[in-house]
Amino acid sequence: MPTPTPAQGLPAPEALSDTFYVYDVDIGDEEVRYYGEPLTPRERVVERLAPQFRERGYRVTLQYDTGEYVLIARERSLGVDGVPWANVLMLAATVLTTLAAGALWYGLPVFEDPLVALRAWPFTLGVLGILGTHELGHYALSRHHEVEASLPYFIPIPNPIGTLGAVIRMRDHLPSRTALFDIGVAGPLAGLVTTIVVAAIGVLLPPVDLPAGALVRDYQIGFPLLIQGIAALLGEPLYYAQPGRIVNPLVVAAWVGAFVTFLNLIPVGQLDGAHVTRALIGDWLDRLQLVVPFALWGIAGFHILFGDSRAAFLWGVWGLFALVFSRVGGADPIDDTPVGRRRQAVAVVALVLGLLCFSPAPIVFTG
Repeated sequence: MPTPTPAQGLPAPEALSDTFYVYDVDIGDEEVRYYGEPLTPRERVVERLAPQFRERGYRVTLQYDTGEYVLIARERSLGVDGVPWANVLMLAATVLTTLAAGALWYGLPVFEDPLVALRAWPFTLGVLGILGTHELGHYALSRHHEVEASLPYFIPIPNPIGTLGAVIRMRDHLPSRTALFDIGVAGPLAGLVTTIVVAAIGVLLPPVDLPAGALVRDYQIGFPLLIQGIAALLGEPLYYAQPGRIVNPLVVAAWVGAFVTFLNLIPVGQLDGAHVTRALIGDWLDRLQLVVPFALWGIAGFHILFGDSRAAFLWGVWGLFALVFSRVGGADPIDDTPVGRRRQAVAVVALVLGLLCFSPAPIVFTG
């Protein structure tokens, strides 16, 4: 029976015998496949064997392929090989869509002269700076804990903010709850630092007078307490009595950052809030996720009864998203040791900041 060569540093078949009986090994150029039979419940095979492979620089998955169980080991890579063209192209597309969105907030005649959208670069820089810092926070802590992760993928879409955010892909096992917590909380905290800076600069810049007929004149932004507090400390208004006058669009970029932070801290699925909560309370997260959609629908119901039914739609949709995300499943760290008190304190700070990013009616179409 063929076995992995010592140069590859992979576990020998007999080293897996307590968990997975191996009867054949296939060594390929990019992966090694161990064919065999699980000796423990299937869902626990990878959990028990992952540390052996991880310490040798590999990640492992279990598949059922053409009637056989197969453990597939692939070498882990923490670097970036070559030019990440998908990331570059998606970033370029998001620059274009955020320029177009920013042009609307500046009241620029983008439909008459598309190139005038280039003057909306501060909005684009603010939005992409916040989102990029958020994702690079995840990426930096992934590298710190030696977890294989991609560079950020920005998501372009033609909407009032020009994007659906950004994501990174983790293609690796999480070694511990500590790593899961650090990676999960780093993004929101890093993004919030940039959000605060962008908001402070934005409120000090002059407001914008939108021309009659500008599309965003029909939008009403509800700023969260975080941005309201920054404006109050700097003695600058967020709303104006003059029709068509709005804050500098850089403040709108900060609002985007705050709103994205709040959404990411919702504890469901693969969102940052779920990673942080899973690290804190373990499998109790599964029960908490059942409550989240109803909480969001409760906000929607409140708006229908006492507020603005137009704001209810947003939270109704996010309630559905939360329900779907909760079915996806979250990260499952190898070492289930709870995090310490210092990280619990950081979690409290993140929770408070997340609540300061909440706005009951983030944006309402008034037209």
